[in-house]
Order: sequence, then structure tokens, then C-alpha cells
Amino acid sequence: MDMCSGPILQKMLMYSLPLMASGVLQLMFNAMDIVVVGQFAGDNSLAAVGSNTSIIGLITNLFLGLSVAANVLVARFYGARDTKSVTRTVHTSMLLSLLSGVLLTIIGVGGAKWILELMQTPAEVLPLAVLYLRIYFLGMTATMIYNFGSAILRGVGDTRRPLYYLVISGVINVALNLVFVIVFKMDVAGVALATVISQCVSAFLVTRCLMKEKGAIRFRPSNMRLDKSKTAAIFKIGLPAGFQGVMFSISNVIIQSSINSFGPIVMAGNAAAQNLESFVYIAMNAFHQAAVTFTSQNFGALQWKRINRIAVYSEVCVTIVGVLLGNLVCLFGQQLVGIYSSNPDVIRAGIDRLSIVARTQATAGMMDVMVGALRGIGYSFMPMVVSLIGVCGIRIGWIFTVFGIERFHTIEVLYSSYPISWLITFLVHLGCFIVIRTRLEKKMSKLSHS
Repeated sequence: MDMCSGPILQKMLMYSLPLMASGVLQLMFNAMDIVVVGQFAGDNSLAAVGSNTSIIGLITNLFLGLSVAANVLVARFYGARDTKSVTRTVHTSMLLSLLSGVLLTIIGVGGAKWILELMQTPAEVLPLAVLYLRIYFLGMTATMIYNFGSAILRGVGDTRRPLYYLVISGVINVALNLVFVIVFKMDVAGVALATVISQCVSAFLVTRCLMKEKGAIRFRPSNMRLDKSKTAAIFKIGLPAGFQGVMFSISNVIIQSSINSFGPIVMAGNAAAQNLESFVYIAMNAFHQAAVTFTSQNFGALQWKRINRIAVYSEVCVTIVGVLLGNLVCLFGQQLVGIYSSNPDVIRAGIDRLSIVARTQATAGMMDVMVGALRGIGYSFMPMVVSLIGVCGIRIGWIFTVFGIERFHTIEVLYSSYPISWLITFLVHLGCFIVIRTRLEKKMSKLSHS
């Protein structure tokens, strides 16, 4: 897809809708892990799987940031028609995906029990949570390969084939969930193993796709090497993005630890609500990714006016999606949480979270679009710093100040840290984008006239 000419909104929707479908389908397949264990294994198993969500994000986000960088660079060089740089970025990225996956497996399998104990996971949940986490991380190399491979395809505007591969692997995941848990009574081990197998399938499909490609993004395993300049560029963009994700996850882990102190019922309700909110987030995230890729291609082509319009269209789209879906989840909260658990106390605990977090979730999407626009013009360190202060700092500070006061030590006050941090951080990111984008255009204009 040529993102540097033609109607922006039409192309953005063509790009974003398959991404949105991919994300929603992936979450539906992942939600089956929670639904199956919640309905056929019990509340402790549901809490065990749900409590691992923030940990998985914490451990993987640093390396997923590198895949964001691969997407940015492929899009930038593609927009600039620099085919050699695209090819070098592809092979550097795929080798990094292998190295990242192996390292993550070692960290996740070896440190599972220690991390979960550090999070104050209740004793009745701990053995199941450790087992799930260790099996899950056995498939991390496949997860990294799929994420880097799909990032490369997104960089040239292809969001459809990753969707097809996800559907195939997701159907396999759901089928194996049902077989392993219901037929073989494998509990959390069954859903973790089903996830690993499906991840291997998606990794195989995206790798096969890249190997059969023609042109600059064709992948040849024998050509994998760490190109010095491309590796440096990936780390320059990817490490701040990944570190930002890590710090987000640390704040979420701290919040999860506070949630754990309210017991297994609240943990289970939180897990169900968090999974439902993920559908809203992933739908909005499609426009974040569109902002990154469209801005990157147009930055490579020095199309400054289009960059402004991309930011506006992305913000309008993400706001509409966030407000609509967030409020729909709240409206049907009882029925939706009831899919995960039939326990009325768990359902009530889930609705408590949805009424605060899901209802205001559009603000998180608005914040992410601004981060994507900044990364698209080559700025990754600044949004990281702003996010650390604006999101992580506020959430952690909230827990140790407001939430720490006895009269405010409630789950509702704890959940309030989300919308407050999103709104403040969005406003700061918006100001940064306006200032930086204006300075860049002036700088490039001077260089072109000198």
C-alpha cells in the first residue's frame, strides 16, 4: 500500500480494519483460555491464568518494542524507495526475533515462581499460575517470530495475510483448549499447551509467507545477520518503545499485586473484566499501528501536510471506536463477565472494574495514537519519558499515596488510577507532537534549500 498519496482516511481504514479484526480474533482465541478454565476448571484456575497477563506483558514488552522498530524502519525505507535498506532490515529483524525468543524462554521458565511469589499470588493459586507461565514461555520464540514477521508485512501495508494466519492458528488454539481441558482434564496446563502449539503454527505461516515473497521483503534464512546500522536503528527506536511497555507492565504488576490482596474472587472478576477491556484496547490499537506506519512512510517521503492529517484522522477514529466499544462493554457487563464465570460475586467484581476502566478507555487510545505519531517521525525516547512520568509515575504514586490511605483503600479507588494517568499523558504527548513536528519541518526545509 502506497500511503504517501491518495485518500488518507480510506487507506487508513483499509489498513486498520484487518488489524482490528486480527487483534479481536486473537483476543477471542486467547479469551477461550480464560473461559474454558473458568467454566470447566474453577475460579482458582481462572485467577491463575488471569493473574499472569500483566507478568507476560512485563517480560515480553521490551522485545516487542523491537518489532515496533522493525515496522517503523521497513515503512520508512519503503516510503523512501530504499529497497536495499528494507532487505537488510528484514533479515536483521528476523534474527533478532530468534534471539529474543530464546532469551525470553530462559527468563520466563526459570523465573516464574519467584516472580509470582513477589506479586503476592495467593497460595491456593500459586502452583497453577507457575505451571501455566512456564509452559506459556516455552512457545516464546514462535511468538517473537510471528510478531516480527507480521510487523514487516505491516510496514509495506499488508495487514490481511497476518489476519489469515491468525485465524488458522486461533481455530487450532480453541480446538486444543477444549480437547486438553474438557477431554484430558489438563486444567491450566492444557490451555497453556494449546497456546504454544498455535503460536508455532502462526510463526511457521508468517515465515513461509516472507520466504515466498518477491522484492525487498523476501526472507532468506541464509542471509540472516545483524546489519550494524539497522541493528542500531532498531535498538534506538525499539528499546525506548519496549522499555515504555515494560514500565507500563511494572505499574500494572504493582496494581495486580494490590488487586491480589483483595482475594481470589476479586482476582477472578478483574481477570474477566481485563480480558473484555482488551477487546476495546486492541480495536483502538489498530489506529495506533496505522499512525506509526502511515507517519513513517510519509516521513520517509517528507510529506509533512499528510503527517498532520494522519494524526487528526487517527485521533478521530480511535476516539469513536473507544467510546462506542467501551460503553457497550459496560452496558452488557453482567452478561459478558458471566461468560467467564457463573459465580455472582465474580461477576460483580468484574463489573466494578468495567464501570471505571472500560468506560474511559477511549482516552488510552488517544494517548497511544500520539505515541505512534511521535515514533513515526523517529522520536521514541521522548514518548517513553513522558509515559514513564505520566502513566507509571502517576499510577505508582497513586497506590502509595491516595490508595494507601485507609478510607480510600478500595478497589474503586485503585481502578481510578487508569483514566487519570491516561488523560494527563495524552495531553502532554499532544503538545510534544505539535512542537516536534513543526521543528522537524523547518529543519528539513532549511536543509533542502541549503
